[in-house]
Amino acid sequence: MAAAMATQGERVVLEEEFKWLLQEEVHAVLRQLQDILKEASHCFALPTSGSGGAVKQENFVLSTSSTDQVKGVMTLQGDALCQADVNLKMPRNNQLLHFAFREDKQWKLQQIQDARNHVNQAIYLLMNRDANYQFKTGLEVLKLMDAVMLQLSRARNRLTTPATLTLPEIASSGLTKMFTPVLPPDVLVNFYINLNKLCLTVYQLHVMQPSTTKNFKPAGGSVLHNPGAMFEFGSQRYEVSHVHKVECVVPWLNDALVFFTVSLQLCQQLKDKISVFSSYWNYRPY
Repeated sequence: MAAAMATQGERVVLEEEFKWLLQEEVHAVLRQLQDILKEASHCFALPTSGSGGAVKQENFVLSTSSTDQVKGVMTLQGDALCQADVNLKMPRNNQLLHFAFREDKQWKLQQIQDARNHVNQAIYLLMNRDANYQFKTGLEVLKLMDAVMLQLSRARNRLTTPATLTLPEIASSGLTKMFTPVLPPDVLVNFYINLNKLCLTVYQLHVMQPSTTKNFKPAGGSVLHNPGAMFEFGSQRYEVSHVHKVECVVPWLNDALVFFTVSLQLCQQLKDKISVFSSYWNYRPY
């Protein structure tokens, strides 16, 4: 009898603790998450001083210590490359080629756009549960955390996992039409985000003659194609002869990734606390 009463007493305490968790601690965590994610969203917006100001422009020098074949200066404005100047030294004759974006063109970085959209969706989910909202079950909290974590994981993955493209997709990209002078047919370029870095890859090609004895095997999709990769574009077959990759760190992308990590940890910690209550005597606050 005494043991049963003790168990009942423990259940009462447990229920009170869980009620406090739902009414107080959950909302404290949600407020903290909103604050962090708003900071993350501001990273992508990069507003200038004053409300309603235009997104500021930042200049970055893309280079690598291993080669001076390619150098670039890029101007990033939020999720768009609005200016690009690229110098390419051709290995066969050391000819120096210079390309720049046309003045009427800018290149949207879809990875940044998508990451920002996922962050804003996570904020929307959190704001739908304001301070006056009463959570009735632990399952309700878990579902909200899962939904928020899904958006944050997608945001992070867009920055950490660049798209895999085939060489014909790169060749037919609108990016090839953005430069002046026009890119020569034996040069391909691609911009992408990898973690906290803005990357530029330049592919130099040579035409595969019909008389070649090489076995033609078209390359599939990849973030970075290696020399020797083959593809067909139009009526011509090409092989990649040289690959040059240059990059630079974008500090606010690093900040955003840190915000994603901290937010995901907070979500998981809250989920773990909710789950603890289901482990006592099969107590299920769902």
